[in-house]
Amino acid sequence: MVQLSLNSIDAVLILDSTGNRVLAKYYGSDKTTLKEQKAFEKSLFEKTRLSQGEIILYDNHVVLYRSNIDVYFYVVGSPDENELILLSMFNTFYDAVSSLLRHGDMMTSSPFFLTCRYQVEKRTVMDNLDLVALCLDETVDRGIILDTDANAIVGRVSKPRLDVVDIPFTEQTLSQAYQTARERLTSQLLR
Repeated sequence: MVQLSLNSIDAVLILDSTGNRVLAKYYGSDKTTLKEQKAFEKSLFEKTRLSQGEIILYDNHVVLYRSNIDVYFYVVGSPDENELILLSMFNTFYDAVSSLLRHGDMMTSSPFFLTCRYQVEKRTVMDNLDLVALCLDETVDRGIILDTDANAIVGRVSKPRLDVVDIPFTEQTLSQAYQTARERLTSQLLR
């Protein structure tokens, strides 16, 4: 008898072209030490780096992967997990990351946001690692898939930050209050 659980994802990995970790999140208790995680990542990379498939059964895990220019994306699930569910999560994460990295500051709510996939590079991922990590956190939490709509994830991750001026003066920190006062003084002098 199979126990039903919402925990679908055991790990999400992004490795570079030599098999080194760019970003990794493990949700299961299978690989607990850093040494075990690194060994798993290296052996998984060696297994998949020359193959053209997108899914394998490896080390008692279902692994979906995609390679780009110099970056490899992996989603690891249990062998009992439905591959279509994993694929849906994987495509969502990849599409959201590629949209965020391609469009950067030109984010819009256009329905044509995800019409073509952008080839993600290691340098771009490293330069925007905060956005990629946020994107992953919006997609999966503790192994549970939270969202499968890439546009919604991109919208949440790329929201413009609140201007300090919009925060009531009494709720601002000292540095925010100084910045607000400086901006107001500057605008008064430039009139």
